[in-house]
Amino acid sequence: MSVFIVPITLPELTELAQSHNPGDLQYAFAEDALPPAFVAARALTQISEGQSEQWCRVFYIVKEPDNMIIGSCGFKSELKQGSVEIGYSISTNYRGQGAATTAIRQLVDDAFSMGAAQVVAEILPDNLASARVVQKLHFKCVGPQLDTENELVDLWVLQRQ
Repeated sequence: MSVFIVPITLPELTELAQSHNPGDLQYAFAEDALPPAFVAARALTQISEGQSEQWCRVFYIVKEPDNMIIGSCGFKSELKQGSVEIGYSISTNYRGQGAATTAIRQLVDDAFSMGAAQVVAEILPDNLASARVVQKLHFKCVGPQLDTENELVDLWVLQRQ
């Protein structure tokens, strides 16, 4: 499947953070494809606190040729000691078709081109589909850890070559 990523604008993030669908999107969107309100709110908060917009950015994952938003991805916070964490989600109707792998490859390439030394993803142990995405991109699982909500996750890491 051919997809590309498009940065979500600050006005769109504001609408998404209020659980509203952005009014003037240039793309149609699949059911459950837009980022959840908490993701948009986190990005807006980080940017308002002075973190770099490029590292707090959220993207639409857009399927070609019909320009349908089928998911979202992005950086979870500013670059810290050369490392940045990513997150992603694909609409239920479009899972298992390679869209997440293609989009995350683009996101990882952007991270490395902006100076990241490593990209990390925290994945719930039972989320095998997400684990397959990062495995295909040569991330290595370095083991379980507790995330910021004290939930056990597997930490996956990809070092810049």
